[in-house]
Amino acid sequence: MSRDDDTPRHRTNFLEATIEWLIYTSRWLMAPVYLGLIAALGILIVTFFRELYIQAPQVLAMDETDIILLVLTLVDLSLAGNLVLIILFSGYENFVSKMEMAHKDRDRPEWMGTIDFSGLKIKLIASIVAISGIHLLKIFMNLSNYTEQQLRWYVIIHVTFIFSGVCVAAMDWLEEKAHEVHHRYSSK
Repeated sequence: MSRDDDTPRHRTNFLEATIEWLIYTSRWLMAPVYLGLIAALGILIVTFFRELYIQAPQVLAMDETDIILLVLTLVDLSLAGNLVLIILFSGYENFVSKMEMAHKDRDRPEWMGTIDFSGLKIKLIASIVAISGIHLLKIFMNLSNYTEQQLRWYVIIHVTFIFSGVCVAAMDWLEEKAHEVHHRYSSK
């Protein structure tokens, strides 16, 4: 080993490279979280079919309101499943690794691999607002089971989700416009 290898600069470069490698590979710590989301999707599927199994035999005796509530429950579970899939695919591809198998599959959804972090945020908040809206609709169809204070809080929570979505979309729009202006002036 030469004297040059012991210089502080060499040790700094090695330390920096080690830290950067550690930070870069730490993205794989998210992989078990995405595996957990697969389990959550399984739980949603079991819940969906449990609802069908319990409610289907009674469908001929149900009134219109109960049938609509059942359908809204199933739609709600479906939207929650879609939300999990969006987070699973986009999160993994944006933060961990590209899915090579998916890129070779001709059955691959078109949106896969095209949703960036900004798009993921918008889809996430839109799904949350839709799920909240369906839940609120179920509550409104069954008003007699809720107090006025409960209804007020459900509406406040739903409006908060909507306001949050609008704020996220506005921030992304402003960021995009700022990027366009910066790009326009830097290319001149």
